[in-house]
Amino acid sequence: MYIKRQMTEIIRSQSDNFPVVLVTGPRQVGKTTLLKEIKEENREYVTLDDPIEREMAVNQPELFIRLHKPPVIIDEIQYAPGLFQYIKMEVDKENIDGMYWLASSHIFTIIKNIGDSLAGRVLVLRLHGISQDEESGVFSFPFPETPLINIWNLTKET
Repeated sequence: MYIKRQMTEIIRSQSDNFPVVLVTGPRQVGKTTLLKEIKEENREYVTLDDPIEREMAVNQPELFIRLHKPPVIIDEIQYAPGLFQYIKMEVDKENIDGMYWLASSHIFTIIKNIGDSLAGRVLVLRLHGISQDEESGVFSFPFPETPLINIWNLTKET
């Protein structure tokens, strides 16, 4: 049974304000489940846990981006940090909010690539384990993020 997460509406609403939303958090907190549950019917899901997809993303990032057109979820993005530059080029070309939903449990290994490539284009959200409120179906606001993560909640340039 799926438990509705408090982050659901934040992801949906911020997809209207940012071309890229990155959901981070420890392993097994539900990043993939959440994104797959709330995705629109036309949003493709691709995981870089798949060795074929990962090999293409690492060695042929331009082809990977051409084959997986937005809107798309790219899970385990940390395995192909070279994709960020190609995502940036696609975002700059199309300039559409909500193009990419990314997921990674390795935020510290990709922060530099995010800052260098996607500044002003990405919102970074950190998903925590299921709260008691979520388990009981009560809505409340998620806990505020730590200052380190807030540094990377880069605002969209106007």
